[in-house]
Amino acid sequence: MSDGVGPDQVDVRVWGKERGLPYPYPLICHLLDVAAVFGALWDDLLHPRLRQRIAAELGLGVGEARAVLAWWAGLHDLGKITPPFQAQVPDAFKALTGDGSYVAAAGAERLTEFRHEQGTHWALVSLLAEAGYPVSRLQARSLPHQVAQLLGGHHGCFADVVPAQRAAAAGQHQAGLGQRGWQEQRRRHFEAVRRVVGAEAVPTGQLSAATSVRVYGLVVLADWLASSVEWILPGLPARSWSGGAEQLGAHFRQAVRDAPGVVAAARLGRAEFPRKKALKFEELFPFTPNALQQDIADVLPRLVGEEGSGLVLVTAPTGDGKTEAALFAAAVLGRASGARGVYFALPTMATADQMFPRVASFAERVLTGERALLLMHSAAWLSTAMDGAQGGRAADAWALKEAVDQAEPVEDAEGEEFSAAPATAVEARAWLREGGKRGFAAPLGAGTIDQALAAVLPVSFNALRLFGLSDKVLIVDEAHAYGPWMQTLMVRLLEWLGALRAPVVLLSATLTGRTASSLVDAYRRGAGFTEPCAVQPAYPGWLFADAATGEVSDARAVTTLRPRTLDLSLRQVAWDCEESEARPKPGGRHSVLREVLAPVAEFGGTALVCSTTVAEAQRTFLDLRRAFPALARTKGGIRLLHSRFPGLLRQEITADCERAYGKPGPEEQPGVRPASILVATQIVEQSLDFDFDLVVSDLAPLALLLQRAGRGRRHARGPTGRPHWACAEDRPPLVVLEPTGPDGATEPPRSWGDVYDHSLLLRSAALLREKAGQGIAVPGDVQDLVDAVYAQDFTNRLKEAGQMEAEAAARRLHTLDQRRAGAQIAEETLAVMTGISPPYAVRGDLSLLSKGTAEMTAELLTTRLGADTGRLLLLFTQEDGSVSLDEDGRLPLPGKGVPDRAAVRRIVARTVPIPGSWLPPADDRPDLPAAWRKQTHLRDLVLVPMVRTVEDSEGPVWHGQLHGRQVEFTCTTGIERV
Repeated sequence: MSDGVGPDQVDVRVWGKERGLPYPYPLICHLLDVAAVFGALWDDLLHPRLRQRIAAELGLGVGEARAVLAWWAGLHDLGKITPPFQAQVPDAFKALTGDGSYVAAAGAERLTEFRHEQGTHWALVSLLAEAGYPVSRLQARSLPHQVAQLLGGHHGCFADVVPAQRAAAAGQHQAGLGQRGWQEQRRRHFEAVRRVVGAEAVPTGQLSAATSVRVYGLVVLADWLASSVEWILPGLPARSWSGGAEQLGAHFRQAVRDAPGVVAAARLGRAEFPRKKALKFEELFPFTPNALQQDIADVLPRLVGEEGSGLVLVTAPTGDGKTEAALFAAAVLGRASGARGVYFALPTMATADQMFPRVASFAERVLTGERALLLMHSAAWLSTAMDGAQGGRAADAWALKEAVDQAEPVEDAEGEEFSAAPATAVEARAWLREGGKRGFAAPLGAGTIDQALAAVLPVSFNALRLFGLSDKVLIVDEAHAYGPWMQTLMVRLLEWLGALRAPVVLLSATLTGRTASSLVDAYRRGAGFTEPCAVQPAYPGWLFADAATGEVSDARAVTTLRPRTLDLSLRQVAWDCEESEARPKPGGRHSVLREVLAPVAEFGGTALVCSTTVAEAQRTFLDLRRAFPALARTKGGIRLLHSRFPGLLRQEITADCERAYGKPGPEEQPGVRPASILVATQIVEQSLDFDFDLVVSDLAPLALLLQRAGRGRRHARGPTGRPHWACAEDRPPLVVLEPTGPDGATEPPRSWGDVYDHSLLLRSAALLREKAGQGIAVPGDVQDLVDAVYAQDFTNRLKEAGQMEAEAAARRLHTLDQRRAGAQIAEETLAVMTGISPPYAVRGDLSLLSKGTAEMTAELLTTRLGADTGRLLLLFTQEDGSVSLDEDGRLPLPGKGVPDRAAVRRIVARTVPIPGSWLPPADDRPDLPAAWRKQTHLRDLVLVPMVRTVEDSEGPVWHGQLHGRQVEFTCTTGIERV
């Protein structure tokens, strides 16, 4: 580059990018590139009404706002004009400082803790104030500081407010900024970008929290898109390039021409919803709507209006078509609000995998424009869900995964080695999938709720997640299924979405009126309406809360096509689940289960047995195999499904269960299904479309029991489709096993620990006793029962019903209630302290998005968001001494080199999630291969060598040692401690 720098000219020796380039890229070029790409993102991603809203907030015209914000985006890396950053390329730094024109305090170039985004924040406050930007007595309300803080957070976290006095003398407080020369060049770059972009207009307003999030998201995406080698190389100036005014203008004009192409290639555009106002349900789905779906189709468009947004709450039994009702509501809300996509949030990775092809099918049938769809959870890159999705977009994603598997390893920007996809038709999808932070930028997504809740936790780039949700319809399934920690975070997320006027659809089968009110009020509060409302859900039914007015419609009750009465049988059992006797004791759990399931084994039909813990599910499975040997010898006669199978094996078992117990297809033969029993944990109660003739469950909170009961008689199978031992089609049998002590009182086993709150178990058992003689009407009894479980006058109700004769029993329940209330308050308080501030409390200080009053750690995230806290990798020693990832010896342990992405996938696919209590201390774990410790997905694995000890009828039994305890593994039972 040129050695001379004229007056008022930028110094093109100041570099901005150099990795992967033949020589450094001038910073001024990168700043102009990002400004150009920001403009393209503004045009393509933001709805015209949203552009007008942002412009009005700043007191500018839409065109002026576009130019001003693009200029801001270009200034994001102004802090690279500092000694510590420029010194990272010694030759370039020496060329800058060799003539004495750049002066800094001694050792400033060695201040490695001074990051360039910090320099941007500190430098811009005074520069923008000098440019005439309005200031306020409160620094957080001053537009110069708001912009500086926003841009200073472009690497994921916002710094604290810089006091005005310190900002005015920034160089004295931050030696890393440098002095003469450095300050001048920051000013020259500042002015040059403004001049070239044409951003002379001066805003008169301030940035709201919502607008800050939107601008931030566009800035970060623009920076990422304009930082790739593929973007930079075609625009890399010759070494003789001097950066004169005409040259800068030419560079920017070319970047403006190229920017729409790179945005389109990254598939960051808008999914377009049907524009037709009078949209009919049958135009979106190939079947006739039920009452719930039809009522939403008839009424919701009128409530939303032409340009409205808001929250829809749908409460209905499982199997009543809530998913399709939600997608139709999303189409209505998306059109009216100007949203550019949908994110469907589910409670678990398994349910997200299940939902992905349904969202893909909806997108292909209903949406136009950009329909890039991502599966989003921590193991999405491992999942096979996209393999079976319909449509070209999902097929592209799977093709990408296969292409990546065959590529050569390279080092990514975070220093981890992974495979880079070769140039293919789906390379753009690779950009969206890379690194995990970009996923919410895609217009469409299906994934876990924790991915969305991370937006309100002080983790890196949480504001980018908020941005990604701000212009989508968020659908949350199983809104009732979360504990106090996640429910409190959900409230905070809804506050932000209300402030962003983002449309939301909440789905629930069992939601209390109190919880419904808290969720609806959170959204309204974010939208600016603080007066609480009292929501009483209709069951089944729905309601709408308007983001513009805060008004909440009356809950609209609808009929159900599947009215039924659960034929409830409450069986008191002595808890003998840990025993394994050929002849179990009369009145014990094993004995009662055998009795209840005997008709299935003898006459055919299907049954679900839902156990509380994995260990109990495994023991139940083994006992039923002893009880019904003929059924055990039949393929699929007795199945087991829980979380402690290796990931790939669990996927195979789930797929097998879907074929056996899923919705009947046209090829299915009429008549009673062959005898089959599925023993499972509570993973079957959410979003899995299974249908059983009989449901048997251990005692659980009433709402969860109703969820499980929804797997009984879920689909119509005709007059000959159910076994003769079963009740009538509209009376699905539900057997609940109530563990009791010697006195006949409910006694949750010690092995359950804190899986369920004991107070709720006692309350649920008492309500079940009331209903055991008459059954539970669905939907008629559901809402009253769900609310009754949490009623404050519950003890009085039981006394009146004659169930609380002993004063000791009342005192016991009171003690347990107090314990539950205390634990709930503790969870809620921790969530409030840990989460970010609500939008109305930010008041210009974006650092409140990057911190809570409690420390956020990775351990807190994994334990509180429900993830297992450890992963085992079983290493199987074969007869010849070789070690493999599988029992058959077909997948050898990867060598000592760095594993490529395909190898990492094979390894992770064989890992098993376990409770943290199983894990040995970090310094007492088998050593990982050195190359594995550099891999995010491998560095925390615990290796367990396994040896074959015996063979049973199903295959080999493997044993190993973990933290002083023996563990056993078979393909049929998974891993267990013995």
